[in-house]
Amino acid sequence: MTNFQVYRKTLSFSLLSFVVEIGAFLVLIGTSAAGFFIANSSTEAALIGLLVGFVIGIILVTLINIFITNRIKAAQIAMMTKGVTEGELPEKTFKAGFEELRGRFAKITLFFFITNAIKGIFRQIGRSINRIGTALGGDVGNGITSAIDSAIQTLISYLCDCCLAWVLYRKDQNSALAACEGAVIFFKHGKTLFRNIGRIFGMGFLFFVLVAGGFFGISYLILFSIPDVFQPLLKALQDFAGSDYPEVLNNPTMVTIIASAIIGVVMYSILHSVLIRPFILTGVMRNFMAAGKEHIPTESEFAELEKKSPRFAKLRNSANNG
Repeated sequence: MTNFQVYRKTLSFSLLSFVVEIGAFLVLIGTSAAGFFIANSSTEAALIGLLVGFVIGIILVTLINIFITNRIKAAQIAMMTKGVTEGELPEKTFKAGFEELRGRFAKITLFFFITNAIKGIFRQIGRSINRIGTALGGDVGNGITSAIDSAIQTLISYLCDCCLAWVLYRKDQNSALAACEGAVIFFKHGKTLFRNIGRIFGMGFLFFVLVAGGFFGISYLILFSIPDVFQPLLKALQDFAGSDYPEVLNNPTMVTIIASAIIGVVMYSILHSVLIRPFILTGVMRNFMAAGKEHIPTESEFAELEKKSPRFAKLRNSANNG
């Protein structure tokens, strides 16, 4: 199967993720708005209600991520892994993805907790690379540091998905140990896995311009036609902030622009993760799985990464003793 064929066959998971993420976003907005209007007896009460509603929304979104979004993601990656390693996928791919996870809920849930440790490992390694920009100093140095950091964050997100693919592939292996193997494979073959990293960032930027710009324009037209939509919130903020209230928020046009920009960025983030990222991930995962199948990490390779990252050594030690 080609990368596009694998991507097309697993697109149903992406579309379901899109629906769930939009729902989670609306839950966050809804709980925040409900808190604001329910506790609207005074300015302070309204803002406290807004904060409480926001916190409740964050909790609900977190639960949605743990019990729904992560499960959809794992099912999609399971089918992607099957597609790139076996060259074929079941006719009913969507159903097969969730069947693949049957009886492995604890293992998958454990992996998503382990990902925080994996992210920490590569951030730790990334900090040594960031010293290049820090050493230069000034605006140029800061710009280089920012660019390196952005690239590292992108690589880390793909690393975690590839590690999950490896955990699913190594069915008989402990989740933590399999994740450690995945980290070594990624570290050792990083340059090969990202031959086309320029294309990744180029596609991301083009998609940002089209999607964020498009939703910014649509949101602006809608919000501009409802000029008083933010007035209750802005009045509460003005009463609360007093003389510290930002002057820019007195301009309805600027408020509409800011709100539209936020909506555009949020929609870009959701749609990029649903449509563009899975296609790129398929190619990266194919190279990753081929490298891993060809050569399972050895003790000396584990030791090499342990020297570079004490966090990795700690994770592996915990996995060995778990």
